[in-house]
Amino acid sequence: MSDGDTNGRDNHEDALVPVEVWPELERAECLARGAALKWASGVFCRPEHLERLGQYRKRESQRTASIHSRLKSVVQSYLEGVDWGLGQLREARAELREVSRDMHKVNLESRKNSEEVTTLETLREVSVNHRQLLAAVSNLPRLYKVRSMVLETERLVESRRLLEAHARLMELERWQDEVLLQLQGPRGSSGTGLTSENEELVRNYFSGVGRLVDALAKELWAVVGSGLTLCRQNPTPFVSAVRIVEREEALDQFFLEERRSTLGHNTPMPSGRPRCWRDRFFKVMEEAVSARFRSVSYLHTQGPGLASHLSALQHCIMGDLSTVRHVLEQCVPAHYRLTRAYLRSCHQFLQTHLGLVSGWELEGGEIFAVLNWVLHIYNSSEMMGEPALVAELDIEDLGPLISQEGLEQLQNKYVQKVRKSVSEWMHKALEVELTDWQRDQEPDIDHEGCYHTSLPTIITQMLEENARVALRISEALRDQTIQMGLYEMENLLSRFRDAIIEFGKEHRRDPNINKFYLHYLLACISNCIILKTSTESLQQQLCSFPSNRYSRISLGPLAALDRAVRKACRLVMDHLLFDLQPHLQELLSRTWLDQGDVTPNMCGVLERHCELYNRVREPCRQRLKEECQWLTVVEYVRALMQKRLVCRSNDERNQLAQRMSQDAQQLRDHLQSMEIDGTIGEVNPTALILALADIIHVKDPSMLILDISGLVAKYPDINEEHVSALLDVRGDVPKDVRKSVLDFLEKNAPPLPPGYRPIFTEILVPSSSIQFCLPTAKCT
Repeated sequence: MSDGDTNGRDNHEDALVPVEVWPELERAECLARGAALKWASGVFCRPEHLERLGQYRKRESQRTASIHSRLKSVVQSYLEGVDWGLGQLREARAELREVSRDMHKVNLESRKNSEEVTTLETLREVSVNHRQLLAAVSNLPRLYKVRSMVLETERLVESRRLLEAHARLMELERWQDEVLLQLQGPRGSSGTGLTSENEELVRNYFSGVGRLVDALAKELWAVVGSGLTLCRQNPTPFVSAVRIVEREEALDQFFLEERRSTLGHNTPMPSGRPRCWRDRFFKVMEEAVSARFRSVSYLHTQGPGLASHLSALQHCIMGDLSTVRHVLEQCVPAHYRLTRAYLRSCHQFLQTHLGLVSGWELEGGEIFAVLNWVLHIYNSSEMMGEPALVAELDIEDLGPLISQEGLEQLQNKYVQKVRKSVSEWMHKALEVELTDWQRDQEPDIDHEGCYHTSLPTIITQMLEENARVALRISEALRDQTIQMGLYEMENLLSRFRDAIIEFGKEHRRDPNINKFYLHYLLACISNCIILKTSTESLQQQLCSFPSNRYSRISLGPLAALDRAVRKACRLVMDHLLFDLQPHLQELLSRTWLDQGDVTPNMCGVLERHCELYNRVREPCRQRLKEECQWLTVVEYVRALMQKRLVCRSNDERNQLAQRMSQDAQQLRDHLQSMEIDGTIGEVNPTALILALADIIHVKDPSMLILDISGLVAKYPDINEEHVSALLDVRGDVPKDVRKSVLDFLEKNAPPLPPGYRPIFTEILVPSSSIQFCLPTAKCT
C-alpha cells in the first residue's frame, strides 16, 4: 500500500470522526472575550471616543493577522521536524535488519570452528609435558649438586664465613627459582602452568635452603647483636653481616619492582620474600641495646644501688656511643645513621626502664637520684647534651624520659618521703628538748650571751638542707619542700606550745622540782626568735607558690611561733608574780606604811628577773622588761583597790600619798637602771601611781572632781568601781561629793584612743564586805 493511499484513508477516517473541542480552548476563548469586553468598555466609555473605532479595528486586525502568520510558521516547522524524525526511524530499521542477518552468519561459522578446537587439547597436554621434561633434563646437573651445596653452606655458616655462605645460599635460591619458573612456563603462555603437586615436590627437594636461611639469619643477628663488643676487637664479622643485609635488601627491591612492572604483575614473590633484613638489623640492634643496659649494674637496681645503677648506665651509654661513632659508623653505609638509631634505641629503653623504676616504692634519696639523673645529668654536656650528639638527633623530638605527670608524681612522692623524715626528726628533737628542760643546770649561752638549746639549730639546719637539696632538682620542688617544712614546723610549734604549758603546770604543782625553770622558759623564747628568723628566710626563698595542700599555711608557722612566745612570756610573768606575791601581800597595808622595806624588796626581785631577761634575744628582751614594769604597777594598783589601808585622818592621807610617791620614784629609778623605757604605748605605768597619790593627797574633797576628771582623761578605761574604791581609801569623801563624782563618770565616759593599752581593765575591784539588809527583813 502506497503512502498516498494511507494518507487518504487517514483523512477519510478523520472526516467521519466528530471533532472534539477541548475544555481549555473554551475557557481560553471565554477569557479572551471577557478581556476584550473589559478593554472596549474602558476605551469607549464616552460617545466621542467612537470616532476612533475604525482605527482600533484596523490595528487589531493587523495584530490578529500577525499572530495567525506566526502560528502557521510554528506549526509548519513542527510538522517538518516530525517528518524528518520518521525518516530517521525508517533508516535505522533497515540497518538493524542488515546487522541481524550478519550476526546469524557469524553464529553459524562459530559453531563450525568450536568442533575443530577440541582436537588441539591433546596436543597442548603433550607440549606441557614436553616442556616440563625438558626443564627437568636441563636442571639435572644442578639438582644432583643441591644436597652437597647445602651441606657445604651449613659448614660455612657454622664457621661464621658468612659472606661465602650467603653467596652459596643465593646460588641455591636462584636454582630453585629457575626450576619453578621453567615448570611454570613462559609468561603469557596458554599452558596449564605449575601445579601444586609439582611445586610441593620442588619445595621439598630444596627444603634445605629454608633451613640455611634460618641458620644464616641466626648467626647474622648474633653477630649484629654483639657488634658493640666484637667491633672493639675485630669488626670484620660485623662488616660481613652489613654487606649481607644490603644484598638481601637489594634482592627484595628487585623482586618488588619486578612484581610491580607491567610484564611481571602476575608473577608471585619467591618464598620468604621480602625478608626486610635491614629493618630486622635495626630491631636487633635495639634489642641488643636493651639487653646490654639491663645487665649493667654492679649492685641490685632496686634499693640503695639505684644511684650506682644510673651511674653505670651513664658510663655504659657514653662508652657504647663512642664505639658506635668511631667504629660502627665506619662499618655501615652512611644512610644507616647508626648513631641516630643508637640514640633512639637508648632513649626508648630508658623511657621504659625509668617508667618501671618510677612505679617502685622508692625512698627519698632514690627518688632524688632518679629526678637528678633525668632532669640534669641526662641532658647535660656529659651525656646527650654533647654538641656532636645534638647534631645527630634532637632528644626533645623523642619526648621526655618521664612524662610531666610522672615527674609531678615523683616530686610529690619525694616531698612525702622527706616530710616523713622531717616529722620524725622534729619529734626526736622535741623529745631531746623536753629532756634538756629537766637538767639541773642552766641552758647553754650563745656568742650573744643569750640562752638557747639545740632545737632551733636542728630544725633550721634540717629545713635548709632539704631546701638546698631540692633546689638541685628545680625551684618548684624547692618551693614545695619549703612549704612542706613550714607545715611540719607549724605542727612542731603546736606541740612545743603544749609542752610549755605542761612545763608550767608541773612547776606550779611543785615549784622546787626545777630550779632552772625560768631559765629554760627564757631559752624557749630565744629559740622561737631564732626559728622565726629561719622561717622568714625560708619564705623569702619561695619564688612561686605551687598549688598543693601546703600552700595554705605560708603564714602558719609565724602565727604558731607568736602563740608559743606569748605563752612562754605569760608563764615568765606568772613566775615573776609568784616571786613578788609575798611582798605584794604586805603592800599598801599598815605594816607597809610603818615599815619601808617592802618596795626595795620588790625592786630586788625585779632586778634579778630583769638580769635574766637580758639572756633573751630582742625584741622579746625589751618586751619582757616592759611587761615586768606593767605587771608591777598593775599589782600595786590592785593592792590599793583592795582597800587594805583606809585613812582615818589627814596625816594618814598625807603619809600614804607621800609613800606612794616615793614608791613610784623608786620603781622608776630601778626600772630605768635596768634599761626599761617608762612608756608602754601612750601610758606611763609608774606615772599612774603618782596620779593616784595626788588624788589621795587632795586637801579639799570638793575639789576631787577636777583631779578625777584629769585622771579619767589620762586613763579612760577607769570606771566607777575603781574611783569608788579610791574614794573609800581616802575615808573622808562625803556622800554628795561621791555622788557627783560618780555621776560625772557615768556621763563623761570617754572612748579609748587608738594605741592606748588599758590598765584598769586588768584590775578587778573586790566586792564590798558591807552587808546591806532590807528594812522588812531581819539581818542574819
